[in-house]
Amino acid sequence: MCQESDEPIFITKNGYGDMVIMSMNTYEQGLANVGLYALLGKSLEDEKLGRVEKAREALAEIRQEYGI
Repeated sequence: MCQESDEPIFITKNGYGDMVIMSMNTYEQGLANVGLYALLGKSLEDEKLGRVEKAREALAEIRQEYGI
């Protein structure tokens, strides 16, 4: 069932959540999403605090520094 639906299966005991079973693919995708959301949150905080640069200027500096 886990492989066919790509959704976790919730196991309850006496009406309360007890376990979750899921495919490795679903688990890995969930971990990737958590990591992505953490990076997005950090980038939003950086933007809010003004720790940003214009992309063209930043790339020009990198090219100049590395002689690209």
